[in-house]
Amino acid sequence: MIESLLVANRGEIARRIIRTAKRLGIRVIAVHSEADADLPFVAEADEAVLIGPPNPALSYRNTEAILAAAKSTGAQAIHPGYGFLSENAEFARTVEASGLIWVGPDADAITAMGDKINARNLMAAAGVPVAPGTTDPAADLDAAVTAAAEIGYPVMVKAAAGGGGMGMGVSVDETGLRTEYDKVRAFAERMFGDGSVLIERYFPRVRHVEVQILGLADGRVVALGERECSVQRRNQKLVEESPSPAVSPELRSRLLAAAVRAGEAVGYRNAGTVECLFDPSTGEFFFLEMNTRLQVEHPVTEYVYGIDLVEEQLRVASGLAPTFDPDALTPSGHAIEMRINAEDPKRFLPGPGVVRTWVEPTGEGVRVDSGYTEGNTVTPFYDSLLAKLIVSGATREEALDRAKAAVAAFQIEGPKNNVPFFAELLTNDEFLSGAYDTGIVSRMR
Repeated sequence: MIESLLVANRGEIARRIIRTAKRLGIRVIAVHSEADADLPFVAEADEAVLIGPPNPALSYRNTEAILAAAKSTGAQAIHPGYGFLSENAEFARTVEASGLIWVGPDADAITAMGDKINARNLMAAAGVPVAPGTTDPAADLDAAVTAAAEIGYPVMVKAAAGGGGMGMGVSVDETGLRTEYDKVRAFAERMFGDGSVLIERYFPRVRHVEVQILGLADGRVVALGERECSVQRRNQKLVEESPSPAVSPELRSRLLAAAVRAGEAVGYRNAGTVECLFDPSTGEFFFLEMNTRLQVEHPVTEYVYGIDLVEEQLRVASGLAPTFDPDALTPSGHAIEMRINAEDPKRFLPGPGVVRTWVEPTGEGVRVDSGYTEGNTVTPFYDSLLAKLIVSGATREEALDRAKAAVAAFQIEGPKNNVPFFAELLTNDEFLSGAYDTGIVSRMR
């Protein structure tokens, strides 16, 4: 097993990784910006290194500073968490070239799945269903218009190098397409340094379902069930649950088999997620993208399968067998995760500030993965995620009951937060029925 680990991230995911690593007897090094010096993850590490000012480009995306911290502290491995450098193939290669262990898939897999067009084509060749769309970037507006006419409106205009719900727009006709194409292309060039755009069929009433995969050290790829991620605002997830209330046993079998094929197609190692769109009206599902990292919502899978995904990541990176029997994976119960963000619960606009009160709920089947505590300052420099509230139960109904009680007990004062939104969601008939889709939040608002 790895003996020393540098966590190249911050907030709740850094604390999450630190918790498992310390349980395994691994020495943990945290890196942090000036803005995060007082956050819990810094204090909980065995050693902490200041790597730069608040600007992420000068700290959490500063590869030279992170590698220098690893060298000065004698770290043996780097875990990137999610976001920042987690899907940066060049960084992964540099880490390994430096003689360090990269806790994640290899750079070739990251590269292969990082471009949405390339990923779509790879998946189609592997027999994974993909939605109707372009197999090459739409080189210009005329090419986009031609492609959209062939695919049929409405269409989604996507940044080929995008991710995290960013760089996307919907067009219902050619007029809208002309506007969205220019907008997405400009955004993609600015945010990702790559203005390539693809055109894909848009499904107005669709569900977002993903599969957790794990590429083992012996070369096998296993699927650890699916997660429902359809409660979203601005194409970004707010709630995830496992198993999905929309997935039948027959569909689950097809979905998980497709996800395994997707992983095998790129020789995948470590944790990853195959994201799909599911059309309940036809029973069809389509590959959306593969996230080559640990997901924010991984705790719901941990509850349902009774494993620690961070531990499994560390074991794969160490060349060790998993803690579970890959041939006897059996899910049990139901889990729901709610992303507690520092944002207005109505319009979902960021709301930083000093945390004056922070009281986490407790009880059976309740877990809180938090990045902050009382007295901390939520700054405007990073993602608005404050904590993840995860509940589990023997059934979905029991998990929902525990979710209602936990949301009612979660007290946060200071920064704006979306806890009131979850209280509202948990009384929403559409959500409670399980028959919801990605439009549920817009219908609530």
